[in-house]
Amino acid sequence: MNIGIAYADRFKQVWLQLEVPDGSTVQEAINHSGILQQFPSIDLSVQQVGIFGKLTRLNAPIKEGERIEIYRAITADPAEVERRDV
Repeated sequence: MNIGIAYADRFKQVWLQLEVPDGSTVQEAINHSGILQQFPSIDLSVQQVGIFGKLTRLNAPIKEGERIEIYRAITADPAEVERRDV
């Protein structure tokens, strides 16, 4: 089945489209994508993942056409950023 994986760090955004076996989990798809080698700073024991913006578990099964997203921690206080822009 065809799925997508999205990740962005401070310097680069990546959108991968790949084919994975039917019945794959989020974790299996991430491992299959090679994104962990491309971004060694990704730590799935700490970072959350989602499908189309909704948090999910690494062992959740995925469906055709879904987009897996790997989230990173917010590094700035949004309220502080807004104050600086004013």
